[in-house]
Amino acid sequence: MIQQVDKIVLDTLKEKLKEIFGYSQFRGDQEIIIQNILNKKNTFVIMPTGAGKSLCYQLPAIVSEGMAIVISPLIALMKNQVDQMNAFGINAQFLNSTLTKAEINRVKRDALDGSLKLLYIAPESLTKEENLDFLQKTKLSFVAIDEAHCISEWGHDFRPEYRRIHGIIDNIGDLPIIALTATATPKVQQDIRKNLQMEEAETFKSSFNRKNLYYEIKSKKDAKKQLIRKHPMNYIFLG
Repeated sequence: MIQQVDKIVLDTLKEKLKEIFGYSQFRGDQEIIIQNILNKKNTFVIMPTGAGKSLCYQLPAIVSEGMAIVISPLIALMKNQVDQMNAFGINAQFLNSTLTKAEINRVKRDALDGSLKLLYIAPESLTKEENLDFLQKTKLSFVAIDEAHCISEWGHDFRPEYRRIHGIIDNIGDLPIIALTATATPKVQQDIRKNLQMEEAETFKSSFNRKNLYYEIKSKKDAKKQLIRKHPMNYIFLG
């Protein structure tokens, strides 16, 4: 059962949702997922791409005391999200192999002085001893694991460091975890839970049905004109 957070916190969440992200209401399970994280509970989110997974950890990171760690395997995705957060006026940074020593030191200074809200980090960077030492000195709110299906024994060949995440988090501190993925069969879900030792975690699984998409089969006759005559931005021409 999800424990409701304080009404003042709920009001703050809705204010920040509008002020920072420009939305007047949450989508799907976003609000209850965020409440679960703010209650320091391990959380497992299975949500299709484009349904708003990122907001499920970005917003609680913004309103929580301390800094959230976001483990992500994709440098391009880290940069995109950091650029977005910075454009919103939120101090978010990343640690990965693209940074110079001076840039790394700047990121660490922001984290240590408490001004950094979200730190995106590659799993390989997370395993480095100097980064573990640094993270142990910071005030942390929670850990978000994006693309969590990489943890599974069926998919860890892509990024084997994902299998070591739980042990590393234990070394950093006693932190709640939110694991997020758009791809998880029942077997993969079980493996993620077991590896992260979060069998008790509340699971939030959104429908993959997209009401704005549908399939229509039509006889092809002057196909390009058919597409233009219909809704050109909503169709994909095959063949």
